[in-house]
Amino acid sequence: MGKEKVAPMKQVVLYAIINYMGTVIGIVSALFIYPEDYGFLGTVRYVDNIWQLLYPIMVLGASQALIKFYPALQEHYRKQLFNYSLISVFIISILVLAGIFIYNIGLKSEDSYLLYFAFPIAVSMAYVELFKKQAQDLQKIAVPTLYEKIFPKVALPVIFLLLLRNILTEDTSLLWYAVSYAVIFVLTAIYLFKRFNPGFNYRFKTLFGQISRKDYFRYSLYSFAGSLGSLLAFRIDGIIIFNMISEEANGVFSNAVTLASTLQIPAIGMFALYAPIISTYLKNGNFKDLDIKYKEIARLLFFIGAVLYSCIFLGIEDLFRILPAYEKLKDTIPVIIVLGFSVLINMATGFNGEIITYSKYYRFNLVAILVLIFLNVSLNLYFIYYTDTGIMGVAYASFVSMTLFNISKLLFIYKKFGLLPFDKSFAKLALIFAISGTAIYFLPDFESHIINLIYKTGLSILINVVAVYKLRLVYQVNVWADMALAKIRG
Repeated sequence: MGKEKVAPMKQVVLYAIINYMGTVIGIVSALFIYPEDYGFLGTVRYVDNIWQLLYPIMVLGASQALIKFYPALQEHYRKQLFNYSLISVFIISILVLAGIFIYNIGLKSEDSYLLYFAFPIAVSMAYVELFKKQAQDLQKIAVPTLYEKIFPKVALPVIFLLLLRNILTEDTSLLWYAVSYAVIFVLTAIYLFKRFNPGFNYRFKTLFGQISRKDYFRYSLYSFAGSLGSLLAFRIDGIIIFNMISEEANGVFSNAVTLASTLQIPAIGMFALYAPIISTYLKNGNFKDLDIKYKEIARLLFFIGAVLYSCIFLGIEDLFRILPAYEKLKDTIPVIIVLGFSVLINMATGFNGEIITYSKYYRFNLVAILVLIFLNVSLNLYFIYYTDTGIMGVAYASFVSMTLFNISKLLFIYKKFGLLPFDKSFAKLALIFAISGTAIYFLPDFESHIINLIYKTGLSILINVVAVYKLRLVYQVNVWADMALAKIRG
């Protein structure tokens, strides 16, 4: 039992370290490289948005189905399920390519050629998503994450610098960007197949004797609709800004997204590694342990997110002031503040999406996502056409729609399962951060931006960590702190 608890947490820690390594690279690039050409950055992010919309079509819910049906199958049938997923992704990818050809023949647009850069990335990431879900079932997600998170973060700045020095053209740069994702596909496949041998059994009649074909396809289609809708809802900002404002504005906004997204790295790792555990709890009807884990992880994620957000809120202006690219970065500050708070709310609600996804009520995700898309698109259009807020309007639209989206999932889970991620400890946690953040914000500033940055963020971290530790509000914080103190004393 002890090993079962340690292994996931070890993977979470490795996952977080790897993601933060990628984040450090991304932050350095966002601060010193990408501001040199927001136009090209906007084009790259547009290609990113396109492939992120294509690859759920290619996966068609197969990766989620691996998690959903895995606990109920014996080893032989698990391998068959994985093989079936491989073939389905291949067939659907061919159909998607045919659709792109038809689209470009029938409706040519100035930017339609970008689809041909997005397609190979989408195919690569469709298989990477499948491989990651299988690795997730094996509790081996750290190394695939290393490939996925680090390689593009290194490749894009290198390509960017070569473009800035006129060594590469823009189209050649986009081609090499696509190649970097193909490398991720190859490396992830090698890693997985060294630890998991699915064999070559492609007779799936026996597989669908173990699980209902109807249930499989119904779940896959709903998962696909939810995934596509989710990505559409979350990536529509970049598509709208690229087409309705400008490439440069899309570059500025995407730079802000890169910096704000640093908050959610611990959440992504925990959601990925706890997904099989949540699926098992739901299958066994173990709602007592699910409730404990739901509240425990929500408090932990909120604590981590609030510590990081407090540092951003209190220190970002001073940080940017000491950088030579301040004039190019200052427009991202209010966007980062708004988007960062949206990420914090998402972390605070815990793994509500995973509970719905792996329960019998998974269809609700589709309804919630459709509402989110409607809200996000409507609010984006309103702010762009009827206000002069520019990309800040897009940030406001994202914040409002995401907050309502999370509230709807919380209410649904409470209605169906009687579960909430909040308790008295969570309320005390939120109050501590609110009071400390407000008090520190109004403390007097020094003339030196470096001193302001160090003393305000340092004071915030010290007050919040000590208060949470003394009041024992987050179990994991006390465990980690006690271990650190024991080593210091020993």
